[in-house]
Amino acid sequence: MTEDTKFTKEEMETISKIQETYLEIQQKLGQVSLSKLKLEQQAEAIDKMEEELLENFKKTQKEEKDFVDGVTKKYGDGTLDPESGIFTPK
Repeated sequence: MTEDTKFTKEEMETISKIQETYLEIQQKLGQVSLSKLKLEQQAEAIDKMEEELLENFKKTQKEEKDFVDGVTKKYGDGTLDPESGIFTPK
């Protein structure tokens, strides 16, 4: 049977440092994972906002086209001075 051997103080300090390093790495990995999750959530929110804005843009374009078509049918071709509201036919 072999005898028990006690590690030196330096060896025990090395083991402690290694354990502390592992714990620090695990903690930082957890922080990185949470940061990544938050960024993904922000990216999803931005994508959703962009999609809504693009839909609103298309809707506004259609409203504009419908309005222009309507006033063109009513007044004919011409130009409108947006400041005075005066329409000049062609």
